[in-house]
Amino acid sequence: MRRRGTAAGAALALSGAGVLLGLAATPAQAAEVAFATHCVPPAGISPVDGTTKVEITAPATAKVGDTVDVVWKFVQAASKNPDIIDLPANSVQPSGVLKAAGAQTADIAMQGPRQNPAIPKGGAMVLSDMKGSLKLTAPGEVTLTPDAYTVNAMSTDTKCTPKETVQKAATIQVTGGGGGTSSSTPTQSTTPTQSSTPTRSGTPTATASGGGGQTDFTGKEVQIPYACKTPIGDKNATSPVQINARRNSGNFDLTVQFKKSVMNSPADIPANSVKPSMEVVLGGADKGTVHVEGPMNAKPIKSGDPIDIPDLTGTYKPGASGSSTLSPGVLTIKALGTTTTCTPTKTEVSLTLDTSQQPGGASGGTSTSGGSTGGSSGSGSGGLAETGASDHGALKALGLVAGTAILLGGAVFTFMPGRRTR
Repeated sequence: MRRRGTAAGAALALSGAGVLLGLAATPAQAAEVAFATHCVPPAGISPVDGTTKVEITAPATAKVGDTVDVVWKFVQAASKNPDIIDLPANSVQPSGVLKAAGAQTADIAMQGPRQNPAIPKGGAMVLSDMKGSLKLTAPGEVTLTPDAYTVNAMSTDTKCTPKETVQKAATIQVTGGGGGTSSSTPTQSTTPTQSSTPTRSGTPTATASGGGGQTDFTGKEVQIPYACKTPIGDKNATSPVQINARRNSGNFDLTVQFKKSVMNSPADIPANSVKPSMEVVLGGADKGTVHVEGPMNAKPIKSGDPIDIPDLTGTYKPGASGSSTLSPGVLTIKALGTTTTCTPTKTEVSLTLDTSQQPGGASGGTSTSGGSTGGSSGSGSGGLAETGASDHGALKALGLVAGTAILLGGAVFTFMPGRRTR
């Protein structure tokens, strides 16, 4: 009898321990909801209506004072990658808002890493899981419901909002007595801040005239307003440009510089994928254009690494004798199968040269010998492009190497401040 009683007591104790363990556990719960969604891509791409499917994971139970972690998993995004460009791996980042209601009300900021496989044109958007946290402040039932979200594809945003009332996706049963504070403000994920547009520094070099035995000529930095035709719409920006020259017999090797154009890439870029070029406009005694271009990126560039924008070079063969002027002209960017063309809305002379007519020179046509590397390039300091005090959105969607961004179809690379070493 004693043994039997002891065994029964042990069984009861184990059973009680199991009950206690069961009460203490806070297993995660996952629930999926689907809702009609309206998505607005960057300018130039039509809005999309689709269905978003989301799975929300959160603890089933918790107590007041706890900070709980929640996960938003995209089972299906409402919009696909537009038929413009293949998105490289690790170029897409989601963020959004999860609504808490019931015992406490809060907007939970959610954000996922910039982590995705390569997504082809027209392919389904594969988005990383978003995470956020909420500090519980009151006992009772707290419901979690997905709300608006944003898909950032290489610095361009597609904003998606529900078109219908969304059903709750998870519920947390909150018990009292955790010693927590009464603050109702949730702990929110931190959103990376954008780098501000830097100010220009330095004094532009004065316009140079060629003559006598001089061989190197340094132009002045001029601010050129551009109107850009991009695959996703029209954009405007102003960019500092400087044209330098070196005499080569009767010709001139030109170097066109874009000041402070060091950029950090937000995504992995394959080798041989970005190619800039420009048509330098001739004036004064001579007429026509000079084609200059920069080399393609020879090596792959990893996300977060800086990208040095190369000098654009070419050879000017004068078509007239006299005082000839050189001004920045049409800029063309070819990147991953897309072309962006930026045309100056107002031109300004960067360099003036004393020229002697050469056989087959420009004189109304195009002068080039195919991107030769001009000799020494001029020095001086300038600044990054600007779009004005308030048009930051246009700045991000610009397809301009000389300015602040390279447009890649529906995506851009954003330049970061920094002076390159020559």
